[in-house]
Amino acid sequence: MKELTERLGEANTAKRAAPVVGVTPAGRPLTPLLDRVRVPSDLRNFSIEQLEQLAAELRAETVHVVSTTGGHLGASLGVVELTVALHAVFETPVDKLIWDVGHQAYPHKILTGRRDRIRTLRQAGGLSGFTRRSESDYDPFGAAHSSTSISAGLGFAVANELNGHKDRHVVAVIGDGAMSAGMAYEAMNNAGARKSRLIVVLNDN
Repeated sequence: MKELTERLGEANTAKRAAPVVGVTPAGRPLTPLLDRVRVPSDLRNFSIEQLEQLAAELRAETVHVVSTTGGHLGASLGVVELTVALHAVFETPVDKLIWDVGHQAYPHKILTGRRDRIRTLRQAGGLSGFTRRSESDYDPFGAAHSSTSISAGLGFAVANELNGHKDRHVVAVIGDGAMSAGMAYEAMNNAGARKSRLIVVLNDN
């Protein structure tokens, strides 16, 4: 993980042309790299350049999906690169990734074995517009309400401690709006007092 995070840091300082995504005659995006990803472990051997191209393809796929089904487009577009980076660095689903609210998790769903059903999003009998535990092991917490991710993450972190899983990670991703709620601050206070193994990502979008 350390090696990959160092490479991701180097990529942030490098100047490259933005990846380009083509389209089929029917208007669907061409996604050769994304087509190779069934679960997040498939992308962990990708180079930084491939991860950047994958993010571009994932963004195009997300736009095409939401243009068909409707849904939370802006929230999902705001975390495309973050989603790719988190799944590339952490060993999900053993490491727990918790999305506050869950409405920004469309790219996450595409990367975690649900791409074949992604166009049933928010349809009767289809995929939920939020994270849902019954859908996937990659959704450890279902919310659809804001400001609960840090307290949920703390619960998983304490469970890891009690079960002796000291090498496992828990990551809570929370937006700037959700971060304004008292519940989030209370959870941070508790996590800080316990010195739990918990990572909080503030998505200030």
